[in-house]
Amino acid sequence: MKNRVKAVVLAAGKGTRLQTEDCDIPKVMRAVCGKPLLWYVLDALSFIEKKDISIVVGYKKDEVIEGFPGYSFVEQNEQLGTGHAVMAAESEFQGYEGALLVCCGDMPAVKRDTYEMLVRAHFEQNNDCTILTGESSIPLPYGRIVRDQKGSFLHVAEERDCTPELLEISELNSGVYVFGAPLLFEALGSINRDNAQGEYYLTDVPSTMRGSGAVVSAFWRDLGEEIIGVNTPEQLAQVEKIISNRN
Repeated sequence: MKNRVKAVVLAAGKGTRLQTEDCDIPKVMRAVCGKPLLWYVLDALSFIEKKDISIVVGYKKDEVIEGFPGYSFVEQNEQLGTGHAVMAAESEFQGYEGALLVCCGDMPAVKRDTYEMLVRAHFEQNNDCTILTGESSIPLPYGRIVRDQKGSFLHVAEERDCTPELLEISELNSGVYVFGAPLLFEALGSINRDNAQGEYYLTDVPSTMRGSGAVVSAFWRDLGEEIIGVNTPEQLAQVEKIISNRN
């Protein structure tokens, strides 16, 4: 790809709902078809050099670090939300003025082609922030994309903060973004935890950037099964089936 891009993969979670008496490994190390969830994410990101990918770790970090040599790792000491996780990686990108892809280590079904198309759209549209959005027939507790009457992006409404009207919106936030790195970290410095979870939401960043005059766009794709994140045993079984069918 002509324009350079680096990446941050969020992989610090414990995966409480996946824990059992005999298995308390980090969520991203749970196996699907014999490989950790994180393996599939990093495989899909293989168009980016290993040295340009930073993985945010937390719970039982050593297991993740040992499992994926060659990558950079940063620690999220407290679990204060997705925005906080990206804040933890800021030191890795001091002086970097290019694009930064942010994605989740527990979403193994997102395809390489999807990531590449998102990055390509970000550069072609000269965006400061590009959000991967889409629809899925699978019920998922994801934020809704709010647009204005002209169809332009306004903000992301987290499901737990949505009104009944907002819950009717079918366009979902995938949790995957491309940002201009300097503007991302500048915006992270101005968000707060005034929400239902008391967390720093990464979803607040695009609207914060937009309010400062940045160019923010939502890149829609029919994501279907790709968008599933693994938080429960049922979702783990779902993605196992998806990956198995692809193979």
